[in-house]
Amino acid sequence: MKILLDECLPLDFRHSFPSHDAHTVQWAGFKGKKNGELLQAAQVANYDVLLTVDQGIPHQQRPASWKISIILIRSRTNQIEDLLPLVDAILRTGND
Repeated sequence: MKILLDECLPLDFRHSFPSHDAHTVQWAGFKGKKNGELLQAAQVANYDVLLTVDQGIPHQQRPASWKISIILIRSRTNQIEDLLPLVDAILRTGND
C-alpha cells in the first residue's frame, strides 16, 4: 500500500508503516497544496491512502468522488506519542 502522510503529521510517523510505501507530503513534493489540490496530486502519483488529522477534509471535499482513500485520524494531539498507539487501527482500516 502506498501511503501519504499529510503535513499536519510528524515526519517520523512514516516509520510506523515499515511494510508499506509511506511518504510525507514534503517528500512527495506536495507541501503547501490545499486539500483538493493535494488529493488530486496524490491520486496522480498513485497513492492509495492519505493519512491526516485535518478534521475539515470531509467537509471541504467529497471523499466519495476520490479514488484515494482518506483516513482521518482522531487523536488527542498530532504528536507522535499520541499517534503511535493508533497505528494498528490505521492499518486495519487501510486493509478493509
